Amino acid sequence: MKLSEHQDLKQAILSLPIKEKDKLLLRLVAKDKVLTERLHFMLLEDESDLEERVGSLETEIKNTCEVLHMQPKLTAKDVLLSLRKLNKEINHFAKVTKSDFEEIRLKLLALNNVPLKFKFKLFSSARNYEQTLANYVVKSALNTYKKFVKLHEDLRFDLTGDFNELLTHIYQSDTALTAKELKLPKEI
Repeated sequence: MKLSEHQDLKQAILSLPIKEKDKLLLRLVAKDKVLTERLHFMLLEDESDLEERVGSLETEIKNTCEVLHMQPKLTAKDVLLSLRKLNKEINHFAKVTKSDFEEIRLKLLALNNVPLKFKFKLFSSARNYEQTLANYVVKSALNTYKKFVKLHEDLRFDLTGDFNELLTHIYQSDTALTAKELKLPKEI
């Protein structure tokens, strides 16, 4: 049920006494972890806290990618699992902070640093992990590109180099065929 579809409910909520509204608001916020964290960020944190969150995620991305590059028998499944975990954390960060620029920058950092070439293949009758990883990387790049295009021109300028690096990284790996099929641009 959407509140906008029920104007009478909206008016009834607005006419409640302040104490009653506060109780209802606190009960609603307590039921949603992301909303609670979002309100904490909006009301109690400042620019330095955003920088701290970004720095923490950057460190995690770099450490994860470093570990992946050092694995002697790295497979597409390993990269896929790590990339999904990183993407989940970046998406959570984006829901809490609503910082599109930082979200795109972090996704570009993760996608630019994960290995996309493998010496070993994981044979599985149920799933082709190399193709699954290729689809995941290219679709992530496409989604990031859609958000990138919506940014202000100056912010896009700041990220263009990183985005072109990602496109080169994708087109010089085994994901190139998938990128062509899904019409990922080769350059911005």
